Amino acid sequence: MKTIIEPFRIKSVEPIRMTTRAEREEKLRAAKFNLFALKSEDVIIDLLTDSGTGAMSAQQWSAVMQGDESYAGSPSFERFKRAVTNLMPFKHIIPTHQGRAAEAILMSIFGGAGRTIPSNTHFDTTRGNIEASGAEAHDLNIAEGRDSQSLHPFKGNMDLQALDAFLAEHGDAVPVVMITITNNAGGGQPVSLKNIRATAALAHKYHKPFIIDGCRFAENAWFIKQREDGQQNRSIQDIVRDCFSVADGMTMSAKKDAFGNIGGWLALNDDDLAEQARVKLIQTEGFPTYGGLAGRDLDALAQGLAEIVDESYLQYRIRTNAYIVERLDAMGIPVVKPAGGHAVFIDAKRWLPAMDPLHFPAHAVACKLYEIGGIRACEIGSVMFGRQPDGSEKPAAMELVRLAFPRRTYTQSHADYIVEAFEQLQVEVDTLRGFAITQEPKQMRHFTCQFAPLDASGDRAAA
Repeated sequence: MKTIIEPFRIKSVEPIRMTTRAEREEKLRAAKFNLFALKSEDVIIDLLTDSGTGAMSAQQWSAVMQGDESYAGSPSFERFKRAVTNLMPFKHIIPTHQGRAAEAILMSIFGGAGRTIPSNTHFDTTRGNIEASGAEAHDLNIAEGRDSQSLHPFKGNMDLQALDAFLAEHGDAVPVVMITITNNAGGGQPVSLKNIRATAALAHKYHKPFIIDGCRFAENAWFIKQREDGQQNRSIQDIVRDCFSVADGMTMSAKKDAFGNIGGWLALNDDDLAEQARVKLIQTEGFPTYGGLAGRDLDALAQGLAEIVDESYLQYRIRTNAYIVERLDAMGIPVVKPAGGHAVFIDAKRWLPAMDPLHFPAHAVACKLYEIGGIRACEIGSVMFGRQPDGSEKPAAMELVRLAFPRRTYTQSHADYIVEAFEQLQVEVDTLRGFAITQEPKQMRHFTCQFAPLDASGDRAAA
């Protein structure tokens, strides 16, 4: 059959409160134009993030009931550990309450003033944890990854020549080499198995540990199976194992490709590093056999790891994004191509070429999308990445609007509604105006900062 259907049946539903455009405009003003500040009940389709927002399966809810809440030595941890090591063959599995906690622990070991940490592209919390330690985050994505219209099949790849030169020049200051799969900040683009292996080889050439941020590992493996020579007849499980077999460790937000509403882990092979990490874990998260999670969470994640490698699910998941990308592209709306794994990305810089990047064109698009259709998206541009460690402002490499799809949550009719909202946005695109930030924290401002709209001349609009 040609139609790719949702490979599941719906057993429980949650009502959506429908709102008018006038209501949404008022809600956005009250939120100081920060979409993170909206109440979820005021959102019709919530694509702010795919992190922890998916629907758990009946089998996961069943697994919840066998959760053992013992403080130490819980069998839930043993089931969780087996599920992780079945896919990622690391010696030490250290659970955390989510991925950023794993990053914080890792940076307590590898971070610090005078150090610099390369990756294909660090995402926001990774970059935040690196910079909070006093270190610098450095991005070395291939050039095609910074071109939204390039059809390179693996736009998330590390620039190997640049990494080699970086390590040769800054090697003494580099404590670790990282890579994220898929490359979220670059449009949800995958990294090839060949590139993962080559990045690991370069790191080891310079005697640096190689760490994978693996939160969307299954989606990345699906792209490898579909696009990389010699991988088509292999199982997703085997491709995943190969990806992690060359790494010295990983960080993981299990709120993505483990179908968790909460959870994560840090995995390591080195005994001494693992001991340091566990000490920090006990200080900040919990005992090493629960790490800030309830036993029931660990059991739900163990079941989720078995479900995420199902190829029928992955085919449906990736096709949903590709369908919306194709529809928007046909309308002339600039999208990141080819379609990524977990989200649709709009290239606001191309759509609003006359708008100053420091007036935040991607944020302007995201706000108008909410007003029109009640759809909440996320800016990945100069709001998120524009402020430099010294406090200055610099336009981000790309001005993207990310529509991240929760797993097993929305249906085809929701996808068509999103396309219809963009049809109206395209009609109104010439009316879009930028924003100024009026209040912001010193770090990771996009979560809590406040905005004011600008008028056509770039001045603050009247209240």
